[in-house]
Amino acid sequence: MDKPFRFGVGLTKAQSLATLTETARRLEGFGFDVLKVPDHLGAAAPFPTLVAAAAATSTIRVGTYVLNAGLYKPALLSRDIADTALLTDGRLEVGLGAGYVRAEFEAADLPFPTRGRRVEHLENMATYLARRQPEVPLLIAGRGDRVLTAAARHADIVGLIGSQVIGADDPLTERIDFIRAAAGDRFDALELNLAITAVPTNGLGMPELSLARRFAPKLSDEELLGTPAVLSGSTHDMADTLRRYRSQYGINYFTVDLDHATAFAGVIDALR
Repeated sequence: MDKPFRFGVGLTKAQSLATLTETARRLEGFGFDVLKVPDHLGAAAPFPTLVAAAAATSTIRVGTYVLNAGLYKPALLSRDIADTALLTDGRLEVGLGAGYVRAEFEAADLPFPTRGRRVEHLENMATYLARRQPEVPLLIAGRGDRVLTAAARHADIVGLIGSQVIGADDPLTERIDFIRAAAGDRFDALELNLAITAVPTNGLGMPELSLARRFAPKLSDEELLGTPAVLSGSTHDMADTLRRYRSQYGINYFTVDLDHATAFAGVIDALR
């Protein structure tokens, strides 16, 4: 049986309390299930933003998408998660990633480890949090084999990021088959999330591709339009695409950027 659809929306920029309150209530009214905050220096601070958003709303969950595990020590992050879960009345979801921006490590006066060491720290963090915060759903997002292996083994939700898999005609099938093999008996209990990077917002059915291009800078516009993370067409067309993703791949949880929220609200209505 297909899992119910869930929809998340990412809030990047810091906002005043009044603006955040209005934004969170509007997104809840649109039908979004989770308000998410990323973890980049210069963006909104995740935990205070999530606490304020939860205080302004009643049903929408709040989460991180995703915390840079390399910027944290397990015990300190676990403390922040525990108190944030308490202050949000148990509506917290935690997303983790390995971290990839060297400049952010340097700005935080931290060494920038090799990719292997960053993934190893991510795995250790996930194991630690799963033992101490089992009531808080854990998402791990990434694209590479090692991160997706960690997600398959330790997370409740696997976040699929990226546009291409070299040599794969169907990148979603390739990545999900990889996750299935790594998860073993855990796979059926996992929730699969896909980050949507482009959505039409002008009523013409063609998305603006600047965000999608950050993840695949070498692809042409035509190639980007063919990637799973880019939606195009009418509201009906986009809803049909997400229905197909759920039935064909088992992906039921989709995340969009705040700039796409108003246009995407019609897709949510069409799927419920």
